[in-house]
Amino acid sequence: MPADKAAAPKSAQAPRDSFFYGGQAVIEGVMMRGRRHYAVAVRVPGTREIRIDRGALTAALYTRPVWKLPFLRGLALLAEQLHLGTRSLSWSAQVNAGAQDIRIGRREVAISLTVALVLSVGLFFGLPLLGASLAIHRSGSFLFVLVEGVIRVALVLAYLSLIALIPDVRRVFQYHGAEHKTINAYEAGWPLEVPAVRRASVLHPRCGTGFLLVVLVVSILLFSLVAVFNPNLFWLIASRVLGIPVIAGVGFEAIRFMARHRNHPIVRVLLLPVLYTQRFTTREPDDDMLEVSIAAFNAARQGEEVAAAASEPGSSRVEAGQ
Repeated sequence: MPADKAAAPKSAQAPRDSFFYGGQAVIEGVMMRGRRHYAVAVRVPGTREIRIDRGALTAALYTRPVWKLPFLRGLALLAEQLHLGTRSLSWSAQVNAGAQDIRIGRREVAISLTVALVLSVGLFFGLPLLGASLAIHRSGSFLFVLVEGVIRVALVLAYLSLIALIPDVRRVFQYHGAEHKTINAYEAGWPLEVPAVRRASVLHPRCGTGFLLVVLVVSILLFSLVAVFNPNLFWLIASRVLGIPVIAGVGFEAIRFMARHRNHPIVRVLLLPVLYTQRFTTREPDDDMLEVSIAAFNAARQGEEVAAAASEPGSSRVEAGQ
């Protein structure tokens, strides 16, 4: 899909709908996702230019009703992160590398992602299992599962704290804050303009960091049930792998429920740790970052509006971003 080289689209207070818009921070930019369209906006290094890549979400993952069913939505979210999240991150890296006369091919991106995936599995799955095995010799006990979960949470938070010290990562965290502010402003009915969006919070109940915390809690509960059967090492490891879809499905539904009922007193209390963990991955953005985030959101909204207009009787079919 060709990229549009343009300044940020003019902001306006768009009519809201019940769809939960989402997104993620990328390198020097933000990706925003609607029902059937997405957009990535990136600030070209050393310029005031905002480059936008947008397109339609036509894969079965986004169009088949089965992936909208409860619990299966969590699996769809994982697949989306691998597909759309990785694609957006790669495009932003290429934009930034191109501005510095550096070429990044698909091979380099694939190698980097593979290495990162292997290291993540070893660090956040293998190491907690090893630590719990050394500390608690009974793999079939609740204490084993609890220690494993505590080690995993500690590793994740320590990792996020350390990488936040890297200036480039800190900027990604600022763009993460800009993404949250933009969506919060939209859901509050505020105009999508920098002065208004600046007032919004960098925390959001549907954040992926908060989802990660919920997943860790669900995993402790699920693996506690597995521990009842006193599994050997093989089934211990297999349960961690096979449990991923179950944990993702339950975790996603929990996050979605809390987001819809965020004003309920009990849910507010439950959301406190979910929101607090976002302090590790969000920072206050500057106005230039907010401008980029608003550009991404408006571009995604434009794609949705064009698609809606094209589906009306008597209108010609137009596909945004093609």
